[in-house]
Amino acid sequence: MRYSLESASDYFGSIAGSYDSLIRRAVPRYGEMLARLVDFLPPAAERILELGCGTGNLSLALAARYPGASLTYVDASSEMLMVTGARLREQDPEFAARGRPRPCRFEEISPSDGPFDLVVSSISMHHVADKAALYRTVHALVPPGGTFRWADQLRGGSPQIHERIWTRWLEFCREPGNCSEEEIHSLLEHAETHDHYTPLAEHLRMLEAAGFAPVDCVWRDGMWGVVTADRGR
Repeated sequence: MRYSLESASDYFGSIAGSYDSLIRRAVPRYGEMLARLVDFLPPAAERILELGCGTGNLSLALAARYPGASLTYVDASSEMLMVTGARLREQDPEFAARGRPRPCRFEEISPSDGPFDLVVSSISMHHVADKAALYRTVHALVPPGGTFRWADQLRGGSPQIHERIWTRWLEFCREPGNCSEEEIHSLLEHAETHDHYTPLAEHLRMLEAAGFAPVDCVWRDGMWGVVTADRGR
């Protein structure tokens, strides 16, 4: 099956029930990456926007860290939003009641939806073709002193490096207990038709051009990285 841009949300909806298991088997050191992202969150936040909630792993961490906050969690898949909402209600009903699930693409978000003290994302930025435009929108969404944090897949800085880190990832996926060949084929086909990988240096340049400073990469393993960007006061 070929996954078109229009069918991407259907693809993720179809794997919502198995996504949490798959992501842990397909992303090396996933738990560590998520922990590093949480480590570099600000000490306080009242209004939070999560871009691409998936099945809610980061959402649950946000609920635990900021129990009094209100969370708007965005995903193009209504099935993913339902899973996240159910998990939030199970962990913290009061936090979940303040939450706002929003079924939309990131490109549909506008500065008028803000402000948010914190914008976060996990394994979702590579779905966006025009990242420079999204970074400008996020900069407009957060007030001075606001923060933007994300973890995602990165493109290598050269074709040779990208090929090597991609090979390493496939080797990991094929380790016993990780992904089946059918799952790998599905992931590769979806990546080929839908994903837009960007080198770290280009991400940082676009974030700075959008007005964020300082920007940094605080954790990396092959194609996976955690990036921080602040809007100065």
